Amino acid sequence: MFVGAPNPNILMPLEKMRITNLDDASKSPGEVLYNPQSYVQRKNVDYSQIRHMGSDAPVVQFHSGGAETLSFELFFDGVSSGAEVGGDKLDRLKFAGNSLVPSAAALIDVRDYTEKITDLIHIHDDVHRPPKLKLEWSTLQFVCFLSECTTTFTKFNELGTPVRARMQCTFIEYVDMDRLFSKHPLHSPDTTKYHSVRQGDSLWAIAAQEYGDAGAWRAIARANGISNPRSLHPGDLLVIPALV
Repeated sequence: MFVGAPNPNILMPLEKMRITNLDDASKSPGEVLYNPQSYVQRKNVDYSQIRHMGSDAPVVQFHSGGAETLSFELFFDGVSSGAEVGGDKLDRLKFAGNSLVPSAAALIDVRDYTEKITDLIHIHDDVHRPPKLKLEWSTLQFVCFLSECTTTFTKFNELGTPVRARMQCTFIEYVDMDRLFSKHPLHSPDTTKYHSVRQGDSLWAIAAQEYGDAGAWRAIARANGISNPRSLHPGDLLVIPALV
């Protein structure tokens, strides 16, 4: 007989990660069965390389920020579930009872639970895209879409029913476009940029694109020593000066 400190998860249950479908709460997976052991947050920015004929190296110019991603592994086990299993009360009772019977008589097919996650990658007819989600786990609050999931079934009962699985998930950040563009306008005239001339370009069109004002072409002409605004040649590299 074991005598000692009780499982702390029984006295103070673990806070479970929760996945909520913000477009349709009735289709939310809710609590995960087991918390991830770790998660990876990834953020990147994109730079374009502007190549100029005869130069040793391209000019590197910031293009845009990339969306943040969150990746982790979820575990599903219908055989040896303990007191730490998540889900609602009915789920906990089902898993507890299932762990006490022979595997051939087990009633839980873990696909019933993995499909609650994989369904989140499907396009919903009413919004014409996969649902917007919210991941919550203590201080982690992440509004996102599920961009990728891979499920590996690792254990089966005598009848071939999957009873254990691992799922690799990647979620991509949702960004409110109105809030983003109000903070960071698409064309910022207070930053020096570079532009590689293409066939059909004109200083007027470039100024309109970069500054939102075709009349600002003279600033580009002065910065590049252009006396004839019609003498642009494809492949020329233009400095787009900051307007202050």
